[in-house]
Amino acid sequence: MEKPEQFQFTIEAGKTERHYWVDIWRYRELFYILAWRDIAVRYKQTIIGVLWAVIRPLLTMIIFVVVFDKIAKLPSEGVPYPIFVFAAMLPWTFFATAFADASNSLIGNANLISKVYFPRLIIPAASVIVAAVDFMISFVILIVLMAWYSYWPDWHIFALPLFLLLGFFAALGAGLFVASLNVKYRDFRFVIPFIVQLGLYISPVGFSSTIVPEQYQVLYYLNPMVAVVDGFRWAISGGKTAFNTTELSISVSIVVILCIVGVIHFRKTEKTFADVI
Repeated sequence: MEKPEQFQFTIEAGKTERHYWVDIWRYRELFYILAWRDIAVRYKQTIIGVLWAVIRPLLTMIIFVVVFDKIAKLPSEGVPYPIFVFAAMLPWTFFATAFADASNSLIGNANLISKVYFPRLIIPAASVIVAAVDFMISFVILIVLMAWYSYWPDWHIFALPLFLLLGFFAALGAGLFVASLNVKYRDFRFVIPFIVQLGLYISPVGFSSTIVPEQYQVLYYLNPMVAVVDGFRWAISGGKTAFNTTELSISVSIVVILCIVGVIHFRKTEKTFADVI
């Protein structure tokens, strides 16, 4: 009896893999679906719904006002302290939420990843959009505070989208890197809250970056959120608060590096997600 003929198969990347970045555009509807699903799930079966996006930064602002303004008497550069803090809480909360959601997004979509092909980068990118929705909801509180104190910005306010965009890419770049690590090393999910909590206190949210000694300021600017937070305050205050091109240029450089490293590492490990997850 003759033995069946032996065949050797070689599996190569298909057309979809070779046209990965084109596929991201082709799968844009999936991006919309995932983003909308995450928005709906975030507030589903909650008592106060979207107000959760307001309560967290508002309570943090109150604590910071009591500790840093009433007790420590830290300077607010001529801006009412509640506005000074909340203008910083907005970009920081956006970054913290976007980074945490992007970092955990692959684990939360394990079933989807293991069943069908699509550019996996869509998942963390869609999770960052949810944080942008929270940001817009919380921004209403800032408007209320400014009306209460009769404190209105000038043309500097038009720079806000640029700083928001910088925070978006900072969260996305860091989130892509940690998300790919989180797939293989699940204990990273315990590190993420610690990173977010630490970042809150080393970023100039409750205080002005001017209190940092001059010899340490360049080192301090290596935290990309310093320029984002200072930039928001600068735009809200009409240019009254501290902000300089040095911290902006350093922040942009760090964010670009974060995005490049994040995308490279994500793409390098992406093929193993379905097997490991």
